[in-house]
Amino acid sequence: MTPQNKNSSMEKWHAIQESEVLKILGTDAAVGLSSEEVEKRRKQYGLNQITPKKGTPAWLRFLLQFHQPLVYILLASTLVTLCLKEWVDASVIFSVVFVNSIIGFLQESKALKALEALSRSMTAQTTVLRNGKKEQIPSTELVPGDIVVVSSGDKVTADIRLVDIRDLQVNESALTGESVAVEKKTGALNEDTVLADRTNMAYASTFVTYGQAHGIVVATGDSTEVGRISELISSADDLATPLTIKIAQFSHFLLYVILGLAVITLAVGMLRGEKFIDMFMAAVALAVGAIPEGLPAAVTITLAIGVSRMASRRAIIRKLPAVETLGSTGVICSDKTGTLTENKMTVQEVFSGGRSYRVSGTGYDPDGKIEIAEGGNPEIPSKALKECLAAGLLCNDSRVVRKDESYIVEGDPTEGALIVSAGKGLVLFPEGIPSLARKDSIPFESEYQYMATLHALENGSSVIYLKGSVEKIIEKCVDQMNDSGNLEPLSSDAIMKQVEKLAGNGLRVLAFARVISPSAKEKLSHDDITASLTFLGLQGMIDPPRKEAIEAVKKCHLAGIRVKMITGDHVLTAKAIALQLGLKKDPSSKDEKAELLAIAGRDIEKLSDGELEDCVENTSVFARVTPEQKLRIVKALQSRGYVVAMTGDGVNDAPALKQANIGIAMGITGTEVSKEAADMVLTDDNFASIEAAVEEGRCVYDNLTKFIVWTLPTNLGEALAIIVAVFAGIALPILPVQILWVNMSTALCLGMMLAFEPKEPGIMKAPPRNPALPIMTRSLAIRTVFIGSLLVMGIFGLFLYESRIGASINQARTVAAGVLVIGELFFLFNCRSLTRSMFSVGVFSNRWLIAGVSAMIIAQLFFTYFPAMNRFFQSAPIPFESWVRILCVGVMIYALAGLEKWISLRISTERALHS
Repeated sequence: MTPQNKNSSMEKWHAIQESEVLKILGTDAAVGLSSEEVEKRRKQYGLNQITPKKGTPAWLRFLLQFHQPLVYILLASTLVTLCLKEWVDASVIFSVVFVNSIIGFLQESKALKALEALSRSMTAQTTVLRNGKKEQIPSTELVPGDIVVVSSGDKVTADIRLVDIRDLQVNESALTGESVAVEKKTGALNEDTVLADRTNMAYASTFVTYGQAHGIVVATGDSTEVGRISELISSADDLATPLTIKIAQFSHFLLYVILGLAVITLAVGMLRGEKFIDMFMAAVALAVGAIPEGLPAAVTITLAIGVSRMASRRAIIRKLPAVETLGSTGVICSDKTGTLTENKMTVQEVFSGGRSYRVSGTGYDPDGKIEIAEGGNPEIPSKALKECLAAGLLCNDSRVVRKDESYIVEGDPTEGALIVSAGKGLVLFPEGIPSLARKDSIPFESEYQYMATLHALENGSSVIYLKGSVEKIIEKCVDQMNDSGNLEPLSSDAIMKQVEKLAGNGLRVLAFARVISPSAKEKLSHDDITASLTFLGLQGMIDPPRKEAIEAVKKCHLAGIRVKMITGDHVLTAKAIALQLGLKKDPSSKDEKAELLAIAGRDIEKLSDGELEDCVENTSVFARVTPEQKLRIVKALQSRGYVVAMTGDGVNDAPALKQANIGIAMGITGTEVSKEAADMVLTDDNFASIEAAVEEGRCVYDNLTKFIVWTLPTNLGEALAIIVAVFAGIALPILPVQILWVNMSTALCLGMMLAFEPKEPGIMKAPPRNPALPIMTRSLAIRTVFIGSLLVMGIFGLFLYESRIGASINQARTVAAGVLVIGELFFLFNCRSLTRSMFSVGVFSNRWLIAGVSAMIIAQLFFTYFPAMNRFFQSAPIPFESWVRILCVGVMIYALAGLEKWISLRISTERALHS
């Protein structure tokens, strides 16, 4: 084994004795490395920082924004309009392309900051032992073999093997996801010990919360665990969203159709003996008419509106397409602590005096009470219970304070929970829980597994209260206090049964005891903690689930969305919370007692990729998982065809956040790395905000679909009008420049207004959309052809009629353009819902749409009567009677479109009933 190599983060440093680690790394625990050796190793291993990955140059990333079929069509449209010398229209179309490309470039640039954030997370000052002296150096100068000193409040800046510890506790939540600080120990561990259980190691990016220690640097920079996560982030796939995939597929299809029809039109005209230049202009008109110029802008604006709506519901979108992806989400993989839970330890059960008690209320709010769980007379409070609560209150170094309309803990969350439970006990004890002056204390030490405090009593004697692990407390007790306050023989078996029951419910259990000294004491030592204690009781606590998260999980299940918990906590704790949240193997099941499957990271490690794919389908809880396992879980779900949303707050979550279809970071507790890797950030770290964002995402997709349903018949109608004219050998009813006017003005004034449509009722009662379904479904294709045909009939009917009654060619074409605009306007009201009528939706429920319709009418009047517009677009004023005929066509289109929608809905309903 070498001091450090490419794979040194994978070495089993935790499984080797300290003396062997020192020997391998060629260092001395008392002296450290010499200056010469440090310089030699720095040249060999480089700086202690994550190497920035070489990416695509900015100029190439910008040009790649144009590398998509829909943009090809728009660029072709720009070239066509330039050939027509329509400079304004060409500029407008290209501007749409250019603005969309800039937006995409900026969004992609933000995503590339994830690795920079990882590098920043490792920069700090470090205390190191070199040449036998302590000195402060920048963390980037650490090398393998350095002896470092860490103490409370320090950031660990390299992977170190601990060799000398004094009450060390390290917060590893950024790396492992475990919410409680880990107590560290020395000594070798088994080789197969998972990262979260390696108590003799401290890893880069974690924080020391208590105590101090000396350690040997075993890995720096890219070779650290956090460096390996950097590699995982780079290896995670950049996935296209369901919408971008569908638009790309649809654009390819549309590109071939447009080119095919243009070639056919040119060929037919030439065979009929028409002039080449005239037929070429007809083919150009067909291409311009068939291109949905407004689609990219509509997508961007609709997504932007979705971003605004989500921000009001505490979800900040970093990458625009993520808005729509949320609407397709089929699985939400959520972290537990702070997202599904309160992130506030709460005592839920107490066992004292032979009785069990329930504690109501959550978090650090004092509202709540203690009630006898099984029978008994609540009017007669137990003296043993009072003593148990007093022990938790007095054997305590923390405080609960009120801040900004809420309560917070200054100190350890576990101790905060004990203070709150004692406060709730005042309901049973009106005289209050005694507050005795503390004389001395023994802090918690991993070697002894308890904390003790010394207090003076009024009669001149002293009392010592203890709290700690059940095993350590029980072995020092000789008796226990009963309900009346009398002492009786200790019943260890009964107590351990209660411990198993509480632990089985996922509760963290602490035991409490006391010993009374007849004489006054001023100092406390471990010698005073003899094996003659009186057992007072147990308190079981847990970080409880959020009430709103429970409701949000129900809504997700109702919507056919699977919710899976992925956490660094232990299996029992995670499963207990999952049961309270109502997580199920099958979200469609109405059985509240449906089987809940849980698996630990140790077992995931043994599964092949194929076996994991089968496992993730039915498993709801994944506990004690590593960053690689989180990434594997997400990939396994995606291989099953799910659109996956993944939440996280730590460095360890970043690879999975990037791999997921929609990565969701925590705004309050999240690290910069997780936020940069994510597509969305929750400002309140609340799972309920994810459910709300999914609801908004579904609304966004619905509104985009409505725009597509509205715009495609127009493009088809324009293209068919050109084809019919060429095949019939008559003049074009509408010119390319007029088609551009109609497409751009209606897209801006009419189609864009669909982005403001409110959510459809029952939007969260439907299952997630199948990502495999194309944009152009069978029903949409039928509706597109039907409405497109109606527009063609209206265009030709009035164009020919106006020509027959003596109107000029420009007037007849102005009427044809009017038919397109008014026909789209009336069809717009039909598209406000794909299943309901305009009156059911509410005629004035979208004020933006009414404003857009008004603007479109004014714009069309300018197109018709303003001289400059007449010259530019070759339009001409038309009489009032022509407008009446145009309006009649519009009403006919609205009525027939409504009839088609009603028939389609009836057919689909009958099919669903029969299936």
